[in-house]
Amino acid sequence: MNAMEGIEGLDGALLALGVLLLLGLAADALGARTRVPRVTLLVLLGVTLGPPGFDLLPDEITRWYEFLSAAALSMVAFVLGGGMTAERLRAHGREILWVSAAVAAASAVFVAGGLVLIGLSTTAALALGGIATATDPAATRDVVARAGGKGPFRDRLLGIVAVDDAWGLIAFGVMLAAAETLAGGGGGAEGVAGAIARELFGAVAIGLGVGLPAALLTGRLKPGEPTRLEALGVVFLCAGLAVRFDVSFLLAGMTAGAVVANFASHHERPVHEIEGVEGPFLVLFFVLAGASLDVSALGEVWTPCLAFIGLRLAGRAFGGLAGGLAAGLPPREGLRTGAALTPQAGVALGMALVAAGAFPEARDVIIPVTVATTVAFELAGPALTAWMLPRSPRKRRSSLRAGDSGGRGRGA
Repeated sequence: MNAMEGIEGLDGALLALGVLLLLGLAADALGARTRVPRVTLLVLLGVTLGPPGFDLLPDEITRWYEFLSAAALSMVAFVLGGGMTAERLRAHGREILWVSAAVAAASAVFVAGGLVLIGLSTTAALALGGIATATDPAATRDVVARAGGKGPFRDRLLGIVAVDDAWGLIAFGVMLAAAETLAGGGGGAEGVAGAIARELFGAVAIGLGVGLPAALLTGRLKPGEPTRLEALGVVFLCAGLAVRFDVSFLLAGMTAGAVVANFASHHERPVHEIEGVEGPFLVLFFVLAGASLDVSALGEVWTPCLAFIGLRLAGRAFGGLAGGLAAGLPPREGLRTGAALTPQAGVALGMALVAAGAFPEARDVIIPVTVATTVAFELAGPALTAWMLPRSPRKRRSSLRAGDSGGRGRGA
């Protein structure tokens, strides 16, 4: 009887996996046609199929959630780190580094400080402040590509979104370490600084310890690039060590990705294999995130949601202004750059799940606020980005107007 139950459980889990992956593919197609973000569709799918909705997902699938979230986010962090090459940073220049760092820092400080002032617990406010730093590079790049045209503003914006989430992961690690120290009673400035240092240096040490040997040894079996087994082994080894030593697996993964990208000179595409395999993990991660959502809590967090949205917008604008001034940009350019960095995607949800795991008592605030505001920023953010872009000269319209006036002149 027990054996039969195990077979039935396995049968249901395999069926559910197949259906969810195919539905993830359908969500991709629907998102491309309707411009509704794929993350939003996948979360809503999880809400519908999971306990908040029809409760159709087998227990075996929901029990994998913790592993899938860690695996998916470790891959995302590794790929983000892989984009932090010395060549790219040199090409992007001083303006991009100043503005991206200032926008991330201001977003974290504005949101955390403002939420404390409206009465949220310090731990929840610090966690949400770290989450506010996340952006959506894909949506921003898509808006710029659709708008067309060229110019320094567009180049600067694309450069910032290439490195922005890396600063966001660092800021999130700092805020989470501070929140954990305060929640544990080590609330003095010295205790907070020590926890932040341990989180940052511990994660970086693990990333270096895994990334340096990986840079030297991987990519030898298959000339030109590492095999998929090598890439996954490096990512999971790094994440497992970070979890074992209780430091940020996001920062550790990002560090390892950056080390491999910068030092594996014999690799043509050091993170290509991870980019090729992370898709199914992310689909399952977002669906199960929706399935774990307590929908009833959404109605109780409207005040923090609205405050989060307003504070994050203010932080983006102020960070763009401050970073732009430090880099020598005109104030208006800095403000517009910060405001254009509004879209927010699945990395924020991943951060929220990490924070909710660290602070279970604040889960009913952190998760619903992040889900609601991420959906809002994903829907409205691209429109704000497009509005901030400089208008391209419309030669065709100008020439038509010139032709019309010439015609009127001849007719007169």
